[in-house]
Amino acid sequence: MKHKRKWSPVFFLSLILLVAGCRGRIRVAPKPAAKFPKIELKEMGFTIQAGAFSLVDNAIRLTSSLNEKGLKAYYFAHESGLYKVRFGNFPSRKSAQTKAQSLAEAEIIDEYYIVSPDEYTVSRKYSYGISYLRNEIVSTARSFIGMPYSWGGSSPAEGFDCSGLTTAVFQLIGLNLPHSSKIQYSLGTPVRKSRLLQGDLVFFTTSGGRRVSHVGIYIGDNKFIHAPGKNKQIRTDSLSNTYFAKRYVGARTYLR
Repeated sequence: MKHKRKWSPVFFLSLILLVAGCRGRIRVAPKPAAKFPKIELKEMGFTIQAGAFSLVDNAIRLTSSLNEKGLKAYYFAHESGLYKVRFGNFPSRKSAQTKAQSLAEAEIIDEYYIVSPDEYTVSRKYSYGISYLRNEIVSTARSFIGMPYSWGGSSPAEGFDCSGLTTAVFQLIGLNLPHSSKIQYSLGTPVRKSRLLQGDLVFFTTSGGRRVSHVGIYIGDNKFIHAPGKNKQIRTDSLSNTYFAKRYVGARTYLR
């Protein structure tokens, strides 16, 4: 009586590879490229602008006072040459007016102005394009160079402090960029270093480990503007700088 020969799985695998080898290499389907969602920041609503100071220290004091009340304020150099303070993001002029009036009655602020959405640079992007918006981000960021850094935050490890500059710049042009470099990194669309454009944000790990802890605004020519830390002025640095090159973790955009 004849016995049937049992073929092992190894034999069949070898046979398949042999046949495939005769016909050519086995082609493995490439993995699909990762697709990142297009992130569009919400545009600012109505904002309260207060103060008109010739000395930046006075604007800093008002900013600190408002931040202690959880109002997320920031100061900036106004085109008039004076330093002013902005805070809040209200859905209507009435709600912004009500808040400003209550703060004025409590003598926390003096004169104030309600900034409407159509006054922001971003409202003109539909007429002038994204390139125009990117140039305005850089121009606004440059206006902070040399100013004392004093946005103080409750969570330096999260990059809360340095992200005060990026948040201020974006909100000044009308885009509501959240505070905290960690959140900014998680929201933006990744950009290769070789594809950086003006207005993109660049991120670093300056607190050890791999956690994002610092952020700056890319301005072209391998340079970025950032708030280096307490007791230091806002300045421009190079991505080629050894310190930053070693700690660079990536870039994000919100404008594509």
